[in-house]
Amino acid sequence: MEETNALIEQRKAKLAALRARGIDPFRNHFTPSETCAQARANYTEGREVAIAGRITAHRDMGKSMFIDLRDQSGRLQVYAQKNMLGDEQFDVFRHLDLGDFMGAQGTLFTTRTGEISVKLTSFVILAKALRPPPEKWHGLADTEIRYRQRYLDLISNPEVKELFLKRSQILREIRNFFHDRGYVEVETPMMQAIPGGAAARPFVTHHNALGCDFYMRIAIELYLKRVLVGGIDKVFEIGRNFRNEGLSRRHNPEFTMLEAYQAYGDYQTMMELVQSLVCQVAERVLGTLKVEHRNPEGVVTKTIDLTPPWRRVTYKDLVRERAGTDWFEVTPELRRERAVALGAEIGKEYEDFEVTQAVFEKLIEPTLINPTFVTHAPKQLIPLAKLSLEDPDTVEVFECCINGQEIAPAYSEQNDPIEQRERLEHQAGGEQQKLDEDFLVSLEHGMPPAGGMGMGIDRLCMMLLGQESIRDVILFPQLKPK
Repeated sequence: MEETNALIEQRKAKLAALRARGIDPFRNHFTPSETCAQARANYTEGREVAIAGRITAHRDMGKSMFIDLRDQSGRLQVYAQKNMLGDEQFDVFRHLDLGDFMGAQGTLFTTRTGEISVKLTSFVILAKALRPPPEKWHGLADTEIRYRQRYLDLISNPEVKELFLKRSQILREIRNFFHDRGYVEVETPMMQAIPGGAAARPFVTHHNALGCDFYMRIAIELYLKRVLVGGIDKVFEIGRNFRNEGLSRRHNPEFTMLEAYQAYGDYQTMMELVQSLVCQVAERVLGTLKVEHRNPEGVVTKTIDLTPPWRRVTYKDLVRERAGTDWFEVTPELRRERAVALGAEIGKEYEDFEVTQAVFEKLIEPTLINPTFVTHAPKQLIPLAKLSLEDPDTVEVFECCINGQEIAPAYSEQNDPIEQRERLEHQAGGEQQKLDEDFLVSLEHGMPPAGGMGMGIDRLCMMLLGQESIRDVILFPQLKPK
């Protein structure tokens, strides 16, 4: 810490010396003619360029210096000579430190080692970094620093920056996909009087002017269905949800969801939608349907094959495969005993359907690496879906599982207001204040039959970008305050 403080003081002294010369790094203006990558790509010997970026390396050779400038597009070497800049400007140049921002003007040339560079004719200091970069400027590995100070992670690890640029591309392609299919993007409230659309513990906030509590939304669903009632037949939203629950490598308290609803569709309509969406995004962002996951040493640990058609299998058939063909014929007591023997964690208060779900989540879902549509889940799990005509104990739904986790659930949406009220009342355990009456009233005005789906954007990015922790695809993951 003392060493860091001394370096900060040295940098402050350099800043004071610059200001004494009449140079204020924070008040200069510079407009680049192109990015570093564009200068490389459009190389012509002697062509004049103006580039700007952060200094990430410097090599002092007495009467000349080499520095590396890095912008979002990449790195470009700059060559400064005393006889070109003059004594005074070259001395100013020596006040530059790693982490500073500068604008550089000069001509392109190639060094003896074959590296494209800029021969400096003039420069402008654009920002002075008062703190030194991390000790491991190239390859910052400290997980705590990487998550708490993501900007240092982005500076130090180019592959991390590339990952988040790809996340942005994924979101852009998702929007392009829906717009091309005639969907309308909308925005719905994040603060809600009653949190609905999922079973999760919400965050509570207070609205001073209205004098009442609100809840940060746990799902987007119920407001998008109101939009269907209002006559917009294809609708989607990409936004944040908030759940006041634990953190893990697959869970963050705030996360990004995509939800989409299509009038006159059903869960099978949504199957085609999800498969087409994921494949299109993978092909346009990654250029392949074979997604490789690698360990820190770069060795491929698994390959996810997104090539359609994706497997379709019922929830009950998967359970029978893992827990016994007679699973749904034996007594609830025997199911509980067998689940414990298989290694599932079963709470004393679990209802019978929750015992089966525990087996699915613990023993089946993690094995579904390639895309799998798991259809017809128990009706108790999903009160917002239509009952299956073939098996009234189940609902017309699927969970799309990839990489051992749920990526996207989808339903044939329940649009019978009487049935919907009964099932929500059962879920609420008779507590009327938990019912979203405004949503139920909207259904009574008539909602068309529809298919709907939700997709966890963070989990989709984990799968596509080869990351095993949700924190590695969220720029600023939630951490316990220091």
